[in-house]
Amino acid sequence: MAPACIAPERAFRQTCLTSERRFPVSLADRIARGRLHYAWVIAGVTFLTLISAAAIRATPAVLIVPLEQSFGWTRASISFAVSVNLLLYGLCGPFAAALMERIGIRRVMLLSLGAVAVGVALTTVMWAPWQLVLLWGVVVGIGTGALAMVLAATLANRWFVARRGLVIGVLTASTATGQLLFLPLLAAVVERAGWRPAVLVVTGVALFMIPVIAIFVRDRPQDLGLRPFGDVGPGQSGPPPPAPNPVTGALRGLLEGLQMRDFWLLLGSFFICGLSTNGLIGTHLIPASMDHGMPAVAGASLLAAMGVFDLIGTTVSGWLSDRWDNRRLLFWYYGLRGLSLMLLPYAYGSPYFGLTLFAVFYGLDWVATVPPTVRLTETLFGKHRVGIMYGWIAVAHQVGAATAAFGAGVLRTWLGSYEVAFTGAGFVCLIAALMALAIGRGRVRVRPARRTLEISGAVES
Repeated sequence: MAPACIAPERAFRQTCLTSERRFPVSLADRIARGRLHYAWVIAGVTFLTLISAAAIRATPAVLIVPLEQSFGWTRASISFAVSVNLLLYGLCGPFAAALMERIGIRRVMLLSLGAVAVGVALTTVMWAPWQLVLLWGVVVGIGTGALAMVLAATLANRWFVARRGLVIGVLTASTATGQLLFLPLLAAVVERAGWRPAVLVVTGVALFMIPVIAIFVRDRPQDLGLRPFGDVGPGQSGPPPPAPNPVTGALRGLLEGLQMRDFWLLLGSFFICGLSTNGLIGTHLIPASMDHGMPAVAGASLLAAMGVFDLIGTTVSGWLSDRWDNRRLLFWYYGLRGLSLMLLPYAYGSPYFGLTLFAVFYGLDWVATVPPTVRLTETLFGKHRVGIMYGWIAVAHQVGAATAAFGAGVLRTWLGSYEVAFTGAGFVCLIAALMALAIGRGRVRVRPARRTLEISGAVES
């Protein structure tokens, strides 16, 4: 532990020791007195929470065909519910970030998981497409959206000074890895017992995480008498500034961002990121594989393999984002992803070699774009506003995902294949690569003495 961090933490421990007989000490307090910095406990619980939330959100990928067969619903109508889920998954992000500042991270996490558990459980008794839209689209979309990329960015910036990019990379990887690793299990349950037991499994995952969060999660290091991991500055940080109304704070951040060219570039590139990942591959790769004669479990296993490589790729991306030019990282990520998507229709002609190569290549790049995007957001807007501003950028990500989820379903209904959807997504990824190089070019100047950023003549505190 850094020498500058010892004094305040030792004082905190002494206070706990002298008052332990008078006041009960929680499990989190006891762990905080140990050698392991509690920031890593927070990161571990958040990792599990993000894996669970991502797995819940991605469950419709294995339900599309079973719902189509059970109720006779069209793939376009089921894809519409998925697109609503993806849209609200992102749209609630900035409001969730502002609400975290207002009532605390732990309360937002508990409320969100409770809503998700109720919404998922009720889908077992639905009988009409509008109920799928309401429950899985609206309720689950909002609930899991508050437990997504915004949560990772907010916690990493509160609890870490050192290793922040690495932590963001690992937490971001969990949002994709979770959904991909759970899919083979859910597909097997659907194949053997039907889609309703699979939904109940997902409900159980949400219920399991609620007590874990209640016991271990704390909003800020100061709640345990600690400083953020790696903070070696003089003295402890003061109390956080008063939180604005969640709606007002989120909308104010959007209005400020819309006046900046770089914010639009981040929005546009992340729109394409969502379009080419969650919305297209995450939603339609299993149905596309089944169109080519592969069973659902094999298609889900393909996604699971991509999840393993995603965990590696995004973790390495977080490490690189602490050291290299994040704009160039984004250029390579988007460019390589675009090429892989353009080759996907041909990979189905060689399922053993071609699809395996695609799973490795695309998996390494699945959400590797997130750590550099978060770091660029922090550079442009400052540490204390990264949650809300990145929340709006994540909205663009999910708007892109919703567009691809619904659009690819419509194209499949009209054309009978996904070839146009895959090729088109690959082309727009190449556009995103060029957009990434233009972010902040000649427009950002850091003033360390004032701790402000001057952007196109406007000073941002």
